[in-house]
Amino acid sequence: MAVSGRHVSLRDFDWLMLGVVLVIAALGVLQIYSTTADTRFAGAHHKQLFWILLGLVGFFLMSWFDYRQLLNFSPWVYFAVLLVLACTLLFGTEVMGARRWIRIGSFTMQISEFAKLAVILLLARFFNGPQEGNLSWPDVAKVGAVAGIPAFLIAVQPDLGTALTFVPIVMIVLFVAGLKLRYFAFMFLAGILAMPIAWQYMKPYQKERIATFLNPQQDPQRSGYQVLQSKIAVGSGQLWGKGMAQGTQTQLSFLPVPHTDFIFAAFAEEHGFLGVLFCLMLYFFLIIRLVQNAQMAPDTGGMFLILGFVGVLLFQFMVNVGMVVGHLPVTGIPLPLMSYGGSSALSVLLSLGLVNSVKMRRFVN
Repeated sequence: MAVSGRHVSLRDFDWLMLGVVLVIAALGVLQIYSTTADTRFAGAHHKQLFWILLGLVGFFLMSWFDYRQLLNFSPWVYFAVLLVLACTLLFGTEVMGARRWIRIGSFTMQISEFAKLAVILLLARFFNGPQEGNLSWPDVAKVGAVAGIPAFLIAVQPDLGTALTFVPIVMIVLFVAGLKLRYFAFMFLAGILAMPIAWQYMKPYQKERIATFLNPQQDPQRSGYQVLQSKIAVGSGQLWGKGMAQGTQTQLSFLPVPHTDFIFAAFAEEHGFLGVLFCLMLYFFLIIRLVQNAQMAPDTGGMFLILGFVGVLLFQFMVNVGMVVGHLPVTGIPLPLMSYGGSSALSVLLSLGLVNSVKMRRFVN
């Protein structure tokens, strides 16, 4: 059964990847329902389900669409996203001193989530073709500029957590492109030396999060409260968990807004170590599946497209889980496909649709 006029078959559709994605998303919807049923956020699972379904429509559309055509249009996509990010700073909806959202009717969109995809597409186009493995500093500067401009616009919203997600995109793209290790060592050293300067420009709440990470006990009733309650929730789940909608930290509101960034802590409390292990295995399998698809990509553009998204997915997963158990500072980075948030769910599913588009065309010239 042809999907397009380019001899693409549904037999090449990655149904296994889609199945894993649906299971993760379903766990997220159920957990959102469990943690919000008797709160002012009741009904949030309906909104999340809507965005998941909309994202699945986008997934199938992106799977059908030839990703190579999108690579050709990637500069236009990139500049359009930059324009919308600039408009967000000027006209976006302000919440708690931050302008991160564009309101469209009754919905709000966080354009920064789609900026990651725009950067991945442009970098995949940049590296599409034979790789010589001898990148120069001008090449590194171009890659840095492509990711750095949107990252800067996002950081000044301010949204430092999302801005940091561009770092793994750059690192994995440069590594696969063949950048020598001494260049990475130099960039790492430059990053270390720049930290004191960056500290001067950080917002007070951002400095407070880092201080809390280093010593959450110094202010257990205020800045350290969420992290401490998250660790209690994770530990109290023990082996089997307390059961759906039975978590004391979650249901008694000790853990604030557990359906967003700290959804993994709520999941751990209700489903225990075995539930957490199952969830981790799903993410692990998804990432391995993406890497396999990258290895089978018909061209370097498709390979870089997939691996760029692997970098984002792995980074967000590791940072969110590390944040929940107190091993990393609180950054506001959601757990992909599980945390409540329409923009995040939609951007992830669109990206996975492009991954599937690459896989479906691995035998197409």
